[in-house]
Amino acid sequence: MKYKKEIKSLGNSFKYAFQGIWSSFKSERNMKIHVFMMIFVILWGFFLNISLGEWITCFILFALVIGAELFNTAIEAVVDMISLEKSPQAKLAKDISAGAVLVFAIVAAIIGLIIFIPKILELF
Repeated sequence: MKYKKEIKSLGNSFKYAFQGIWSSFKSERNMKIHVFMMIFVILWGFFLNISLGEWITCFILFALVIGAELFNTAIEAVVDMISLEKSPQAKLAKDISAGAVLVFAIVAAIIGLIIFIPKILELF
């Protein structure tokens, strides 16, 4: 009996996590941009036949950027919930969490260019 309850609880944890990801995708423009870029990179990765190590690097970067965006969305939601009026501290928290996403996205883009530019140049 306890085992069934643990499995149900684990299933609910996954269900709620996927609901969170989906909610972020539906409500956040930047999440849509990140997912679009991920699909774009995956398609180009297949087309350019990137190596296993390059795939691993890309997927780690996808996880970092999308994970950072999810944390940013959560931080913004909490700040909005507890801060009924505009405040400098609320703005600071939201700006810093958005800045963290930007840092991840810029580094991911630079690494993506390092991986893909030589392969694109080989085509010409």
